[in-house]
Amino acid sequence: MAEATLTRDGRARVLRDGNAMPLLGLGVWQVRRGREAEDAVRWALEAGYRHIDTAQAYGNEESVGKAVRESGVPREEVFVATKFYPGSRDPEAEAEKSLERLGLEHVDLYLIHWPRGGPTWAWPGMERAHERGYARSIGVSNFDVGELDAVLAEATVPPAVNQVQFSPFKYRRALIEACEARDVVLEAYSPLTTGRNLRDPRLAEIGARVGRTPAQVLLRWAVQRGIPVIPKSTKRDRIAENAQIFDFTLSDADMEALDALDETGGTDRALERKWW
Repeated sequence: MAEATLTRDGRARVLRDGNAMPLLGLGVWQVRRGREAEDAVRWALEAGYRHIDTAQAYGNEESVGKAVRESGVPREEVFVATKFYPGSRDPEAEAEKSLERLGLEHVDLYLIHWPRGGPTWAWPGMERAHERGYARSIGVSNFDVGELDAVLAEATVPPAVNQVQFSPFKYRRALIEACEARDVVLEAYSPLTTGRNLRDPRLAEIGARVGRTPAQVLLRWAVQRGIPVIPKSTKRDRIAENAQIFDFTLSDADMEALDALDETGGTDRALERKWW
């Protein structure tokens, strides 16, 4: 697997277009618009996060934008990502609407949320959004290797990112190897397995040995490989806890033990069961 190119501080991944994507982000899927979303984003920025991930389908772009704008953190220091809802027809027009809701002049990353209707039809509109300056980087989400290759075959601006469900328990080895070979950064959503595996005794054993929580171990496993992660939380203490992953290292043996937790067979698919 190719070695990830990181920024000097080791906290951001350099994308193929030269933009830097912070390894730690806050995901706001299923976070209610209004106070809940605003607080989560504010607490994350206070805890040192510099990457916020939302989507048109989440219905909370207004709240995310409000929290970013009112945070006191300079806009150029915050990497904001949103996603095109592929039930709509025009990624360029929808990007403009996202910017209006966010109250921002651009997003740092704009993704096709999933390959509904086929992998390639929306890409020209994504490229137009990029050309107009609505998005500094563009990419995809929930794309398997074949779908990613279809986009790459037609793209003028290649996708920089493929955001997929990824963790030691969903270690899609063939997919990440394909992404790295194609200079596409794999980004992990649900890196904490939506809580399903946090009580796994094998995970707990590693956490106890390194003096960290199971959640911190899961996140460290990813960022130690240069994989950006976007854990979701609405609890201030958990948001802060999830940020404490850059001051320890997992051993090679621990990394291998975590790799062995994979339940996907090292698949090249983005999901076992698609919802579309």
